[in-house]
Amino acid sequence: MKAMKLFQRSILATAAVMAVAAHAGEVEVLHWWTSGGEAKAAAALKATLQAKGHTWKDFAVAGGGGDNAMTVLKSRVVSGNAPAAAQIKGPALQEWAAEGVLANIDDVAKAEKWDAVLPPVVANVMKYKGNYIAAPVNVHRVNWLWASNAAFKKAGAKVPTNWDEFFVAAEALKKAGIIPVAHGGQNWQDFTTFESVALGVGGAEFYKKAFVQLDQATLNGATMTKALETFKKVKTYTDKNAPGRDWNLATAMVIKGEAGMQLMGDWAKGEFAAAGKMPGKDYTCAAAPGTAKSFTFNVDSFAMFKLKDAANIQAQKDLAAAIMSTDFQEVFNLNKGSIPVRLNMNLAKFDDCAKLSSNDFVASGKSGSLVPSIVHQMAVPPAVTGAIQDAVSQFWNDDKMSAKDAQAKIASAAKIR
Repeated sequence: MKAMKLFQRSILATAAVMAVAAHAGEVEVLHWWTSGGEAKAAAALKATLQAKGHTWKDFAVAGGGGDNAMTVLKSRVVSGNAPAAAQIKGPALQEWAAEGVLANIDDVAKAEKWDAVLPPVVANVMKYKGNYIAAPVNVHRVNWLWASNAAFKKAGAKVPTNWDEFFVAAEALKKAGIIPVAHGGQNWQDFTTFESVALGVGGAEFYKKAFVQLDQATLNGATMTKALETFKKVKTYTDKNAPGRDWNLATAMVIKGEAGMQLMGDWAKGEFAAAGKMPGKDYTCAAAPGTAKSFTFNVDSFAMFKLKDAANIQAQKDLAAAIMSTDFQEVFNLNKGSIPVRLNMNLAKFDDCAKLSSNDFVASGKSGSLVPSIVHQMAVPPAVTGAIQDAVSQFWNDDKMSAKDAQAKIASAAKIR
């Protein structure tokens, strides 16, 4: 009898394993999270999916702020070999959906009650013609200033709250033998810096007219000229090795105290965390100069591509559900430096930077100063973003180009459709 029971248990266990295997699928996931903090965040998603019995096929494409990944994705989709999920965001989601290559995941969204737990402004971006085609991962604030407390103490300077104070602090850091501004000379990083400068100089209404509405009068106006002049002045406080430097290496300069400040989104915080640094003690997180009451948002999301294999489709749906789960939202965003996209999340485990970000996200949403990041492709179609980005980066790198000339190039780029 004992032998019979052991045999029956063995048969049941084998059947259970076979049942899991039968429903297990593979998800190939295209993303560009390759730096320290980002890689940890991606590993958390992989572990969540593997716990459901599925196989994760990593498809990481580094560099370019996602530009390189999009180039690879286009070639894959054109050849009829799309991954299960790809990191796509903003208006680009609608463009991919219009091509008829994205899957409808309304069944997952209804089961998980996404409409009830997502801010409407975010939910709308994840839909095409009223149907969910992507799962949002997080909310990044782009308009951050990161400062080394050790560097500022050595320089006897204070963390700036406006652009006049920024240049005073930069001078003090320079005199103390510290690189004032850590910068990576890549076009998306140049544009990220400019975005924060423009918001700080002109305010949220100016920003919306210029970079969301693409208003020609605003793009050609005096405030834009001042923003460009301020932007170019920032460059004088960067080091000669900046060209081509990856953003996380610039962050490392601040972490080590080699540089005093960096203008970068809150994914930089993931690098500080990975290095064991604490906000308040080792570094300061503050809104970029002049932008304390505004919030430029960047929402990472995964678009789900149409698949044919039933097991892989189920794995894809499980991936979408996992992305929006409270456990994953907490683990992922603690590693990534961002804040959960779900409303009413418990932020007890999050640091003061994240809590400030969350409070400002809600407050700016109510005040009308919550604005989409143009550089991170949340505001206008990718073609327009790319054209303006090229103009901004050209101005940054050409010491002979005047602000007026740059302004004309930006205004012209905004007309691209």
